[in-house]
Amino acid sequence: MTRNINEDFSIDKELIRRKYNESARTYALFEPIQELLGVGRLRRKLLRDAYGKVLEVAVGTGVNLPHYPKGCDITAVDYSESMLDIARQRAKRIGCKVDLALMDAAELKYPDQSFDTVVSTMTLCTFTDPVMVLHEMMRVCKTDGLILLLEHGRSSWGWYAGRQDRKVHEHARRLGCVWNRNHFDLVEKAGLEIVLRERYVFGMLYLIKARPGDIIAP
Repeated sequence: MTRNINEDFSIDKELIRRKYNESARTYALFEPIQELLGVGRLRRKLLRDAYGKVLEVAVGTGVNLPHYPKGCDITAVDYSESMLDIARQRAKRIGCKVDLALMDAAELKYPDQSFDTVVSTMTLCTFTDPVMVLHEMMRVCKTDGLILLLEHGRSSWGWYAGRQDRKVHEHARRLGCVWNRNHFDLVEKAGLEIVLRERYVFGMLYLIKARPGDIIAP
């Protein structure tokens, strides 16, 4: 059984902001490792379905920006000023037009049904309340739109999942990442309709294509 980290441990938002502000300059060093693990390929696979007005939640250093199809009107937000600075530099370097804003993913400052596509990658592990963030993604997504997620979480390999459970507090305190969340469960708990679910790399990478459903109250 997956331990519910939030029963006895939570991530402080300001701690997360500080960690990512401090690590923004070195964060890009992990991108080659992600490529070796196939994360880049999965990003490209996921984002080829993005269309129209797109919101990317927790854009980080902007690693997704080169992979959006032409014609997308991209808005992207993050909780870290330093991450946004790097994303802005990347966008300028690759010639990507994107509207970047400092914003809390749990309190998106956009009207209901503002976007055709809402995207988030490698982020649900960092949110204090991931279901609340998913509710916000649903709220700002058009009813016939898409929500695209690529996340890392609890492995489908029992021995490694057990290790994640045992080390979850230590890992979260050190890196601000709750690495044993089951993202299929979270997405369903939030009320999204999953139309595609796939797992990769020992079952730790979750690729999810979903549509807005009815928001389920906690």
